[in-house]
Amino acid sequence: MKTTPKSTFGYSPSEYKKFTLWGWLMLISFGLTYLFFYNGRQNINLVMTLMATELGTTTAALGVVTSSLFWCYAFGQLINGRLGAFLGYQRTMTIGVIGSAFVNMIISFQHSIPVIAVLWGLNGFFQSMVWANGLGVLNKWWPKSKRGFASGLTTAFSGLAQVVTYLTILLCLDWNPEWSWRAAFRYPMIPMIVMLFAFFFFFKEKPEDVGLAPFVEDDAETEKRDAALVESINKKGFFYPYKMAFTEPKVLIFCLISAIAGIGRYGLLTWVPTYFFESMGLSIKDGIFSSILLPFGQACAMFVFPLITDKVFRGKREPMIALAAIVTFVGMCIFPFITNQTAASIMLFVLGVFAMVTGVIWAVAGDMGGRAFSSTIVGVLDWAVYMGAAVQAMVFGFVKDNFGWPAVFITIGCLYIIMLVLTLIARKMKTKRI
Repeated sequence: MKTTPKSTFGYSPSEYKKFTLWGWLMLISFGLTYLFFYNGRQNINLVMTLMATELGTTTAALGVVTSSLFWCYAFGQLINGRLGAFLGYQRTMTIGVIGSAFVNMIISFQHSIPVIAVLWGLNGFFQSMVWANGLGVLNKWWPKSKRGFASGLTTAFSGLAQVVTYLTILLCLDWNPEWSWRAAFRYPMIPMIVMLFAFFFFFKEKPEDVGLAPFVEDDAETEKRDAALVESINKKGFFYPYKMAFTEPKVLIFCLISAIAGIGRYGLLTWVPTYFFESMGLSIKDGIFSSILLPFGQACAMFVFPLITDKVFRGKREPMIALAAIVTFVGMCIFPFITNQTAASIMLFVLGVFAMVTGVIWAVAGDMGGRAFSSTIVGVLDWAVYMGAAVQAMVFGFVKDNFGWPAVFITIGCLYIIMLVLTLIARKMKTKRI
């Protein structure tokens, strides 16, 4: 029986070994950096009730505060995904990590809600400097046939980062209870800065930085398209990728899908800890502990779903999104009527798995943008994710106060039916302009 020879993507055996080693180093160094990056973003969700009590406001009002990060993160992604490709990925990402840690520390000394809102928005801009640029680098090291695995594992790190944040905040509240919510904006910044050392030591932006030529895609059509995109950018300038992205119908459809994914992901992450506290009468610490299965489930989905699209669906991403949308709709409609803490926690794990489709979306972004456009397309789609996140942060506090907790979760479920319809439309579309 004949076996198909393993592709080396245009490299000699020794070059391919070096390429593979550095590809893994890029993946792991970026993943470890991102593993602690959510300490500067998700921390506020876990101490929202404490902040509301001490600052004399409501959780709904703080929901508006948290939306300032999402708005600034969203528009920051539009800028920084392209800016990183222009100025240098590593430089841009380093500024983002250091800036976010610094702003978090400043917030920990504040007493004014408006000041915190402004600073939290600035934090969102710094946070937006990392994700699209990191994926832009990985797409230079991981060819299309392996991109689902690479984007999935990287996104799994971001899911585990949420788990790390939950555990870190629990430890902070135990270590310095006298600091109350302020501890969540101080201690968690330390590992963010420490992981920059691993990032600096291992990170190389492209194969040329270690003496290798760019890889050659197995598919001649994909390779030809990538080369044409690079030539187009060189000829037509900085803003050309934006023009192509926002005139490409499939990108626009995936912007809507991404926005719904943002509502689902951050709607749960933002409000579930508060739900356990208000609806089930749990303490802050017990509510956080019960909520931890949610980001753990999201981490599992982020890794497994893109890998399935590589191995089972052979690079077709839409079927996985469609399946996830159906299961999420059913789960969201059931969840608010579960009254047992253990059962609710288990259902959160299920929802975390199936509501988390962004791992697949990043693989789609890499497929559509190739090596030349990928950081821009990721930035555009992540802009859409965080536009959805910003809307939910502002709206769901109002929905909760006026219509009750079930309305929050059922609304999210209904949006996933819209995602299903959009996915079925996108499945029949091909990228034409990019």
